[in-house]
Amino acid sequence: MGDVLIIILPALILAAVLWAVSAALKPRNFGISDAERYQLELAMRSRAHYEAQVKAALAARARVEAATRPSQNEQQQSQQAEHARSGAGTAAGSFSDAGRAGYPGAVLPGGQLSPQFTFQLQALARSGHKVQAIKLLRQATRSDLLTAKNYVDRL
Repeated sequence: MGDVLIIILPALILAAVLWAVSAALKPRNFGISDAERYQLELAMRSRAHYEAQVKAALAARARVEAATRPSQNEQQQSQQAEHARSGAGTAAGSFSDAGRAGYPGAVLPGGQLSPQFTFQLQALARSGHKVQAIKLLRQATRSDLLTAKNYVDRL
């Protein structure tokens, strides 16, 4: 039994030393820890959530501006510009003077309403004749009912 111990004991010691050396020389994993990985994922989700909120806010703001500012609406501007270029349009009813040649330019070339025309709309709206103001605005700018109503309500 002593001969077996003399052979096995050095073999076990040699195996332990080789294992320790291989473990010591093994390259370390300097990757990020679970806590750091969690923090990075949380930061990425937070950034994505913030970007989504910004997009939603900008879209909502654009919708509100398009609905409440008819002169800022691109389609409205193109319609007003076409109307200004075409000169006088046909009009009907008692408020047809916006389409006549005698009523020069309710809509300016830039797509904005002339100050005189805006003053006339304000006077109608403030005197309780909002429907007539809306009709007059629609005839002069060829805009839709909702856009004209929103514009007159803002006056």
